[in-house]
Amino acid sequence: MNQNRFWKLVAIAAGVFFLCTTAGFSRAQSSSPNAVQTRKADSPEAQQKKAALPADDFAGLQYTDEQKAEIGKILQESRSRREAVIKAEKLTADQKDAMLSGYTRIEYGEIFKVLTPDQQREVQKKARARKAAALAAAKGKS
Repeated sequence: MNQNRFWKLVAIAAGVFFLCTTAGFSRAQSSSPNAVQTRKADSPEAQQKKAALPADDFAGLQYTDEQKAEIGKILQESRSRREAVIKAEKLTADQKDAMLSGYTRIEYGEIFKVLTPDQQREVQKKARARKAAALAAAKGKS
């Protein structure tokens, strides 16, 4: 399971790298370098996906001081990465969204590793319940 997660992260990182390099290359070839891109409105599915972030899965847990310090460090590193992506001028809005989404998944994974086995089971239980509710809501719409 951990190897699958590792290779998924490697694939995401490679995809982001590829997107970044091709975005710079395509902009260099564009006829109007000062063209401003407008951001498309998010689809309802994308808005729903953003609203259902797994942050709720960590709510209600009691952390030790060591866990609080480690989680604080993880959040600070994640915040600095996010700020760098937001400030990046070479990335399109879609690329920024993809990178921010990837950083969010990485952040949650790192926080999950800090938890005790009992806390991890509780988070997994909440995540399963959230996914089951989303699946039931999706079936109800169709």
